[in-house]
Amino acid sequence: MNVGCMKNGYQHMVHDFYVDKLRKSSSERDQELQNIHTEREARRYQERVLETIGRAFSPVPEKTPLNAEVVGVIERPNHRIERVLFESRPECLVTGNLYLPESLDGEAPGVVAPCGHSSNGKAAELYQAFCQRLARSGFVVLIYDPFNQGERDQYHGIENRDLVGSSTYAHNMMGKQMELMGEFFGMWRAWDGVRALDYLLSRPEVDSTRVGVTGNSGGGTLSEWLWAVDERFTMAAPSCFITTFLNNLENELPQDAEQYPPGLLGEGLEMIDLMIARAPKPAILLGQNYDYFDRRGLEKAYGDLKRFYDLLGAPENVDLFIGPHGHGYFEENQRAMVRFFAKQAGVPFVDMGDTEKLDDEALLVTETGNTIAAGSRPVYAYLAEMSRKRRESRAKLVSKSLVKEAMAVLGLKGERPLPRYRVLRPITSGDSRFGRYALETEDGVRAILRREVEADERVARLEAQQRVSLYIPNISSEQDIENGECGFVGDPLYALDVRGMGESMPEGGNEGYFHPYGLDYMYHGFGIMMGQSYLGRRVYDVLSTMDLLGERGAEAIDLYGRGQGSIIALFAGLVHDLTDHVTLKNCPGSFEEWAQVPVVGWPAANFPRGILNRFDIPDMLGCMEGRVKLIEPWGPDMKPLSGTGEEGI
Repeated sequence: MNVGCMKNGYQHMVHDFYVDKLRKSSSERDQELQNIHTEREARRYQERVLETIGRAFSPVPEKTPLNAEVVGVIERPNHRIERVLFESRPECLVTGNLYLPESLDGEAPGVVAPCGHSSNGKAAELYQAFCQRLARSGFVVLIYDPFNQGERDQYHGIENRDLVGSSTYAHNMMGKQMELMGEFFGMWRAWDGVRALDYLLSRPEVDSTRVGVTGNSGGGTLSEWLWAVDERFTMAAPSCFITTFLNNLENELPQDAEQYPPGLLGEGLEMIDLMIARAPKPAILLGQNYDYFDRRGLEKAYGDLKRFYDLLGAPENVDLFIGPHGHGYFEENQRAMVRFFAKQAGVPFVDMGDTEKLDDEALLVTETGNTIAAGSRPVYAYLAEMSRKRRESRAKLVSKSLVKEAMAVLGLKGERPLPRYRVLRPITSGDSRFGRYALETEDGVRAILRREVEADERVARLEAQQRVSLYIPNISSEQDIENGECGFVGDPLYALDVRGMGESMPEGGNEGYFHPYGLDYMYHGFGIMMGQSYLGRRVYDVLSTMDLLGERGAEAIDLYGRGQGSIIALFAGLVHDLTDHVTLKNCPGSFEEWAQVPVVGWPAANFPRGILNRFDIPDMLGCMEGRVKLIEPWGPDMKPLSGTGEEGI
């Protein structure tokens, strides 16, 4: 069956749920800002923001030797470019270009320049251009390649690159694997920038009291993140990134893994708060009139930021510039940035005309054009080691403690209100007839339950036998029923589409659902920022359904899950008292397996944040010994492992 043909009447349900939540918290934040009237109140708000940033951007690595070296110099008429190599972590090589003005009279102001998502990183034409403009006005500029851009392809030598074929896909791959250990890819990205600043300040040419940060798009993200996490920066100019998280959500605009700071929205903050944190240090926000990052959100963000500069007595230290183009660090924005930085640094602004584009090869730092080939350690190797160490340091949990830990990982609480339900139109699938029920598990969220019934059986009331077989599909109950995937499930069949799956799938086909930038991925990211687990809310839908089935007469529930549904069923079976047996088809063997390989095919919503710091799937299976059956486990690629069949535990 084609997934695109399935019943999909609740397509916007999850989206509207998150929009409603975020609109409410945004309104509360607006009111909080309106109640700030004094410098003291503004400083108190900043303190709270910085505390939240500290939690979101953690853990912070230990600083280790940079082992920096200059491997070559390029002489140009008005500046020179040093090709620089340093280690942001042990064996983690970072490639950069250091732009130095042609003549320096004493210490010069410096700028760290994180790149946007250009495939050639620091060599992108517009990025070379703004570095040249800064150097022409007397700034020393260090621009460096991010992970999987320029010379830092982390998957060098790996054949199957479908899921990591672009820098953004690769970032999302690394990001979801890091979540298993409670790491935030945004901090890994920011850490490269912190160490770039360390290198820049080690240079005798640079004045540590005049140091800026600027970048565009993904580099705009990092400019704001670095501004928030490192107090040494004295001026900032993020370009083509800042809007509001609410605008991004409303506009169905997924962000990159590094752009979802954990817990930020749950603490009542917005994107611009990471700029507010350092007010009244000089800052200019740059945007474009036709950017896909909503200009309305940028103007709203600037209004919030400007209020703090006014309250702190430095209105002249903040500015906004919106260029006439679409997304990109075009010439007008470059000039606005250099003019602003020159004013703050006390140097003359030189209105440079045309810039030059050097060939990518001329700017290479490594001989082969790849840091992994040059001996750098790939990120996935760090994560594999990290996951092993987590396992070795974990304490063995007994049953009661494991249930408590599972609920903590998923953000679940012990009590749940019994869901209301609606009786929907019954449907016929093949030779079977199903009653359909919409269970309202949270405000506006409905899990769709199907109950197999006899041809003449009334469905106007949800009934439950003493023993119930409840099935959680991989993607869609309708799809699995039509394709005969439920043959291993007991009778009578009850099948449940949890939020965002089956009848409430936001995108109608497999391609959209499994896309690295699909809406399912976006809801997972916003859940992280809200301090929730999207997987946890899906498990909550199952638990609420089990509560209702118990109230309707079920005394024992056998849970069945396939693929993604097997993970949901396993957690629900561990937690709920009505669980008798659990049968898992196509379940992963462990979450650690996902951290031990370079590429994982499972969607991001299946990655419980920080779970490997507490326990893993084998611990859950051991806790349910004698009550679990495994059928044809799937590996990290969502494909059957060789030589697997049925296995009872």
